[in-house]
Amino acid sequence: MARGAGGARVRGAVGGAFRVVADWVTLFRRKLSAGELGSLPVVVVLAAVWITFQSLNENFLSPRNLSNLSVDIVGTGLIAVGIVFVLLIGELDLSVASVSGLSAAVFAVLNVNHGVPEWLALVVGVLAGTVAGTVQGYSIARTRVPAFVVTLAGLLTWNGLMLAVLGDSGTVNLDEDGLVAKLTSYYFTQDAVGYTLAAVATGLVFLVADQDRRRRRAVGMPHRSLRAVLVRTGGIAVVSFGVAYLLNRFQGLPLALLIFLVVVAGLDILLRGTHYGRQIYAVGGSIEAARRASLGVTRVQTAVLAVSGTMAGIGGMFLASRITSVSQTSGTGVLLLNAIAAAVIGGTSLFGGRGTTWSAVLGMLVIQSIASGMAITDTPPAAQFVITGGVLFAAVVLDALSRRSQEAHGRA
Repeated sequence: MARGAGGARVRGAVGGAFRVVADWVTLFRRKLSAGELGSLPVVVVLAAVWITFQSLNENFLSPRNLSNLSVDIVGTGLIAVGIVFVLLIGELDLSVASVSGLSAAVFAVLNVNHGVPEWLALVVGVLAGTVAGTVQGYSIARTRVPAFVVTLAGLLTWNGLMLAVLGDSGTVNLDEDGLVAKLTSYYFTQDAVGYTLAAVATGLVFLVADQDRRRRRAVGMPHRSLRAVLVRTGGIAVVSFGVAYLLNRFQGLPLALLIFLVVVAGLDILLRGTHYGRQIYAVGGSIEAARRASLGVTRVQTAVLAVSGTMAGIGGMFLASRITSVSQTSGTGVLLLNAIAAAVIGGTSLFGGRGTTWSAVLGMLVIQSIASGMAITDTPPAAQFVITGGVLFAAVVLDALSRRSQEAHGRA
């Protein structure tokens, strides 16, 4: 009897697992036909990039290279998170790279040249980015001039202001033992730190998903089953503990990566779990409908550009930390293009109303993985731009096709 009962339990567990898989397959097919692909395309691209470069050089997925990769994505990734906010309302901020350079320059000149305490100079530098974004956001909301025009003017203005702040010297070297330098050079070397944070992250994912499931069930809305939540949480656990294990095999958990993930998770909660976040999605879905619904469109647009400027300022500090200096080339080059490409490649729609802060993380992983792979395989730098451009073009085309499919199904 006991053996029969045990067999029945095993068959029941296997049957439950098959039902979860069947539910996921059905849900996936429904979303695919409706153009709701989520993060699947970028995950597939990222896996293809990693497999390709690992086959070309076995050191690509080594703990050392993955650790360096996790730090390299942070500066531009933070700027890309701000871009996500702007794209969600259907606009584009072309000034973020110049704002990041201006913020870093303000910090460096105050701290190194004028002896202002590092923490205070850091705050003032980030606030410079906030002010720049707020000015642009208010101008866009009040004049209704397209954002790309206002922020293009901002790109030139803030870059010129950065050059004026740096003055004749042109370059300011930071203290290599200072607070900002440690943002990208400090590692938690104890293995327990990485594993503990992985456990905490897994637990939080389960609690948030289960709470959402209960809330939806209580009001009769479609919701995931508990088994589906557990399977999803298990997948997150595997990834989290796998990352912790690999990072611990080198120098441990980088402080930069920890700050990046905390900021991304916090802003994701802000977007998807607060009234302010819902207003952003509403404005991105239809700005005229938002106005007719008496939403504070001016306030939302101003706040979104302020967030973009703030994130650009913070990202600029991490970029300065990586090279422990600020110069006339800060905030120039391909920084702007990479930040925008990361947000779009990660799945944020150019049409507004669709995307999350995690889009920036996935997009930056793709871009930086390509750059890292090119470096360790001695591929000509020109190929990096060609490949990244191709991935960006594919993401834009996929976004357009997805939008068209959603319109056909009455979802856009």
